[in-house]
Amino acid sequence: MEMNSIFEKFGIVTDLAVEAHSLVRGDAQTEIPGVIESKEKFDIAEVTTIIIENPAAGSLMGKAPGTYITIDTPGLRENDPPLHDKISEILASKIETLLKNLNIADDAEILLVGLGNWSATPDALGPRVISHVMVTRHLHKYLPQSLGPGFRPVSALSPGVMGITGIETAEIIRGTVEKVKPSCVIAIDALAATNVDRICSTIQIADTGINPGSGVGNQRMGIDINTLGIPVIAIGIPTVVNAAIIIFEAFNALKKEIPGFARQIQEPTLNQIADKLLAPFGGDLSVTPKEIDTLIDNAALCIATALNQSLHKAVGKENAHLFLQ
Repeated sequence: MEMNSIFEKFGIVTDLAVEAHSLVRGDAQTEIPGVIESKEKFDIAEVTTIIIENPAAGSLMGKAPGTYITIDTPGLRENDPPLHDKISEILASKIETLLKNLNIADDAEILLVGLGNWSATPDALGPRVISHVMVTRHLHKYLPQSLGPGFRPVSALSPGVMGITGIETAEIIRGTVEKVKPSCVIAIDALAATNVDRICSTIQIADTGINPGSGVGNQRMGIDINTLGIPVIAIGIPTVVNAAIIIFEAFNALKKEIPGFARQIQEPTLNQIADKLLAPFGGDLSVTPKEIDTLIDNAALCIATALNQSLHKAVGKENAHLFLQ
């Protein structure tokens, strides 16, 4: 069964531009006008940069025009702090690239926003990152003598989710932006993938902002330059995958391994089985690993380390751990 038909049937969307690009290109790998893809290889990671040049290409991809940088690094799932430090270095360099492309000065104020629900572990990436990053805006304002050169003003916010606050997250952020007046917002959020291999092993950075909850079918007001009036960089890591994808991936694997299996179980039968299995959950079930607590903690520390390095020139790979909260 084709993945595109699965996504359409179960209303599945992917938060990752690399997955959307692969789906649109199809098996024939037909190039999409207005979409440029390039790759870099590191010892511990592969980095894919996708640039969507115009709204027409964005419409085909289901993504806003802009730059999407994806870091595929399975080592993020390992309990290996030195390896995570190397991942943080790569991530920090890509954050710096986007800030430079957006013409954000080295001393410009940045607002960090940790999106998600701190009470639900797979959705707690954003708040946990915020709990580790170095914030300096208050020091610039009240104790400037305590800061040496190389520290820009950085503030941070974990606004929660509308189910807890009763307020659109974008509205909370917009109110903060109007008061604090940063030059850029960097939002961190958990994402949804369409491949189990990408759970907690892929980092996406984009200069297009973010739509909270879109990957799990929970559309909220966008957090981007249109709603906030300033550039928004989004950083995300997939933490869940739709259960329907696992069902159909297992079916495709069995077709390859068992001769005649596809004749025994036809696509309509498989659809009925999937519908029945997912019916208790309204046809929409997201799956996350049992080790998600540890995975989220590791990922949050990795992103926080990268943010500290990329935002503060005084923080380097040698002393990065000293500035984690």
